[in-house]
Amino acid sequence: MCELLGMSANVPTDICFSFRGLMQRGGCTGPHRDGWGIAFYEGKGLRCFHDPQPSAESRLAQLIADYPIKSGIVISHIRQANVGGVCLENTHPFSRELWGSPWTFAHNGQLSAELFQLPLGFYEPTGSTDSEYAFCWMLGEIRRQFPKRPSNLIGVQKLIRECCEQLRLLGVFNMLLSESTHLFAYCTTKLTWITRCSPFNQAQLRDCEMAVDFQAVTTPNDVVTVIATEPLTDNEVWHPMQCGELLVLVEGEVALMGSA
Repeated sequence: MCELLGMSANVPTDICFSFRGLMQRGGCTGPHRDGWGIAFYEGKGLRCFHDPQPSAESRLAQLIADYPIKSGIVISHIRQANVGGVCLENTHPFSRELWGSPWTFAHNGQLSAELFQLPLGFYEPTGSTDSEYAFCWMLGEIRRQFPKRPSNLIGVQKLIRECCEQLRLLGVFNMLLSESTHLFAYCTTKLTWITRCSPFNQAQLRDCEMAVDFQAVTTPNDVVTVIATEPLTDNEVWHPMQCGELLVLVEGEVALMGSA
């Protein structure tokens, strides 16, 4: 299986601390050696980095861990391949355009061959993973029912949940998805999350000897929520998501949480 990392914040925030913990699991403290990727939203702009090398050994991953890119939404993924070879085009997260915005998607799990019977419309995969196929199908369904961005995303959230429910019938489907303002997280087996806000405390990574005092690097108004497959710190309380639960984050705050 793979591991996911997401962040939503109400002010541009770097993810260096969390990513440094995640990258160790890509071949050092974990078996996810088959590539990694990360996407940063800056307004409606999207900055992406991908590498089919293990993140624990990647000089590019080390650069990302050291370089404080400020972002409102981040999606990252480290891969343990099951469907599709180890190559750049199969490296998450995947991105496509809809409504003039770049949508980004990453998936943890494996879906059955029945997935490839779902009809694709506007979007086609570049690589050979079940994950990218599922993304192309889901985004095509959103485009078909909402060809233009609606005034609010309530109907879109409902459709995303319906698509996720259909996909989880085909296997394990944990995912992160964003269109630049909302971060959607859906769980079938394992996702956890934590919201950090004032009063901030110190956090210690599980996977390497690193701690940060968030009070020293934040303001009292900052709100940051981090989502990860497994908790990244060992001295904080992370909240496990339940099977079939959809979590929607806007500017670091929980906008929706619940099961169908």
